[in-house]
Amino acid sequence: MIRDCREGRAEGWSYFVAQYVPVMRGLLAHYFPGQAGGELLERALGKLRESGSSGLFQSLDPAPERAFVAELRQYMLRAAEGDGTRGAPAVTIEIEPLGAALEPFTLTEKLVVWFETMLYGEGDTGRMLRMSGETAGKIRGRAGDAIRGQVDRWSSTLLADNGRALGQAAGALAGGDCPAAKVFFDVIDGRMTWRGREEMERHVKNCWYCIDHYCRLLEVTDVLRGAKPLPEAEAAEYRGRLGIAAPKRGFWRS
Repeated sequence: MIRDCREGRAEGWSYFVAQYVPVMRGLLAHYFPGQAGGELLERALGKLRESGSSGLFQSLDPAPERAFVAELRQYMLRAAEGDGTRGAPAVTIEIEPLGAALEPFTLTEKLVVWFETMLYGEGDTGRMLRMSGETAGKIRGRAGDAIRGQVDRWSSTLLADNGRALGQAAGALAGGDCPAAKVFFDVIDGRMTWRGREEMERHVKNCWYCIDHYCRLLEVTDVLRGAKPLPEAEAAEYRGRLGIAAPKRGFWRS
């Protein structure tokens, strides 16, 4: 599919619309609640279509589905955030004091907290991390107490309000020893050895780039698990808007 989209072939774009417009729509509804999600999606799709030979599809050749969707998520949210749909938070926090506050927390506990910056409630966070929502809530309560000790001003929505800025800050901290997506997927799927998992966790626990990356891959895995293709009539509407011919076949091909 990636190769076909890059080369402008109708089969690839038709598959993309049917399979991944629902994913894009769901993520936009999550990260931009109450806003003009349809307009954001139209703009993101338009930019993706225009840059098909030089943007997202060029950088992934080939790619497993979840890795592709993880990059699609980043591309789409950057496009939506570039429209200036969010204002600055009233109370801010930077990643350094957050890291200082959470230094004694385990990796799993830090993932619970980071999912709050990604606007996920305790129930959704618990599901993605295979724990109860009650446990996730208790961890967040402890984290809130720790964070209050590191900042001059605090609010109950501090992490959610600063999620975009914290995500950007984490994205700038990538290092040469950060694990590839495949390592995280091996852990998520239970294919990693205990020794390999311990080595991964030793690094990730103190790397905010990897904590953010790990959470995004857990999110993508969860989103794809519940995703359903567009009904044909709706897919045809999107194909028409994007100038895509009717498909001859449907498949995933990297």
